Order: sequence, then structure tokens, then C-alpha cells
Amino acid sequence: MRVAFLGLGQMGRAMAANLLKNGHEVAVWNRSAAACAPLEALGAKAAPTPAAAARGAQAALTMLADDAALRAVALGEDGLIEGLEPGATHVSMSTVSVALSHELAAAHAARGQDFASAPVFGRPEAAAAQQLVVAAAGAPATLEKVRPALEAVSRRVFVVGEAPEQANLVKLSGNFLITCVIESLAEVFALAEKGGVEPRKVFELLTETLFAAPVYKTYGEIILSEKFSPAGFRLPLGLKDNRLVLQAAEALETPLPLAALVRDRFLAALANGDGELDWAAIARRARSDAGLG
Repeated sequence: MRVAFLGLGQMGRAMAANLLKNGHEVAVWNRSAAACAPLEALGAKAAPTPAAAARGAQAALTMLADDAALRAVALGEDGLIEGLEPGATHVSMSTVSVALSHELAAAHAARGQDFASAPVFGRPEAAAAQQLVVAAAGAPATLEKVRPALEAVSRRVFVVGEAPEQANLVKLSGNFLITCVIESLAEVFALAEKGGVEPRKVFELLTETLFAAPVYKTYGEIILSEKFSPAGFRLPLGLKDNRLVLQAAEALETPLPLAALVRDRFLAALANGDGELDWAAIARRARSDAGLG
């Protein structure tokens, strides 16, 4: 496929590289043009604007930090919507709001373009290894057209609905669950330590029996080893996702009491200077509350 990839952060760089490795023709754009160079060495073509990157592409994939960045790149001056041809598809792979996904779907439809949401689960190391999991939503024909690109950056694609914003709701829900895992592990480790039990022994017992899921193993190890830097997913982005899931829940009149608790953990972490760390650093708050430093 002819693919445009816009947004070359830790995740985007790895995803664009996997598109190239899987034989796709890739044009890349990033706000900081220097990020394009390693991908140019792999065969990508760097574009000066989002519109230029999207021109001639069958699919334009975006991987951007937040709503403001995605709106600017998609709909702003020289945005990808200006270059994308009728019948081509914008696939938003970012973790953004349900409302923005709905807005983008309408904007692209007005120009005869297709739109799908396909946010991903996985950290940068999973992206590099083509082990991401995609939650995709959009018209069946649209998803079928872009499936080769989605499969090139992931190990599995789950179709969760036909309205693009449904994928964003699923992604926000998944990230909410991850923060609950981080918080619960942090509380258990603090409790064990206060009781004179080595937290790593608790971790090994739980993750080798009842809680043998990757999310418990990954974040349990990060918490115990305090591998909060360099951040795989920066703490302020976690707060952003928490805010978005609470907004979605309010719109759907669905209480999320645990999300409110986690929000306060994020705010406390920022107040204590942890803003440059991985979002798992909210685990420090449980330990501090227990008088463990």
C-alpha cells in the first residue's frame, strides 16, 4: 500500500519502520523533521507538510500525542485532509477523545474521504517488535481496505465496531484498566513491605499463578525496579487519558469511581515533580501514603 505516516514519536517511529519492513511504500511527516531521517534511511520519503504526506496515499495513519495535535495535523493549515484524495482513508491510531473521533469522521465524509479509528495497545518495545494490538472501528469496507497496513504494525487486529469513536472508547477503557492495575499493585506492594514481606516474592507468587497476565508482569516489574525513566509512556499523557475516559463516562452517564481515584494519583504525582517519568510512577504515591518514603 501507499501509506502516509504522521507522528514519529517513540511509537510512531517503530510503526512506520514496520510498515517499510513489510513492503509498504511510506511517506512520513513529523513536526520535528529530524525524526524522519532514520526512516528515510529505510526507504521512506519525508514530506514537508501533513497535506504533502497524504497526497497520493491510499491510507494516512496518524500517531499523535493528544486531541490538539491530531486536530492541527488533520484539519489545520496544510493538514492531511487537504492532501488526502477522495476514497482514501485517514486512520487515527492515537489515544484521543470520543468527541474528536466523531468530528474527524464528519470532516472526512464531507470531502468524500473515509475515516477509521485504530488505536493500539502496547509500549514502545512492543511497537518495535510488531507486537501491538489494534482496536479498530469503522465501516467494514474501510477497515478491509486498510487492514494490510494495520497488520503490518501489529500482531492482531480486533474490530470492535462500525462507528470510529467506538474504538476510542475501547482504547480509553483499556488504559483505565492499566492504571487500575498499577494502583492495585502499588497498594499491595506497600502493604506487603509494611508487613515485613518482600514485595518481589508477592509479585512472583501472584504473576506466576492467579495474575499471570502480561500487564501485571510488565508493570509489577517496572514498579519494583523503579524503572520510571526513560518513560515508555509519560505520566502527563496518562493523566490526559484519564481525563478523556472520565469525559466519555460523563457523556454516557456512567460512573467510574476508580478513575476519579486514579486521577488524584496522577495529580499528586505531578505535584511531587514526577511529570517526566513513566505513568507507572503513580505507584510512588501508594508507597508514600504508607510512610515508606
